[in-house]
Amino acid sequence: MKEPSPEALANVTEENVETRSHLLPEEVAVEGHPDPSKGELDPKVQAAVILAESEERTVHADPDDAQGGHRQSSDTADLP
Repeated sequence: MKEPSPEALANVTEENVETRSHLLPEEVAVEGHPDPSKGELDPKVQAAVILAESEERTVHADPDDAQGGHRQSSDTADLP
């Protein structure tokens, strides 16, 4: 994945990062609590990266990507 654009990065707020960095009980059960002193990624860094990538897909959606493409009704074939 390419680096998120400045526009996408600007949409990531500290509040978003703080909220997303809290692991769900299911995530803790599978992954445990990350320990940056052991070289594991800090949850806030991980959250910021995830949010920036998500914002990039929203801001610059790929029309050829099934997940990013939003088609108009005029883009579809008319059925007889």
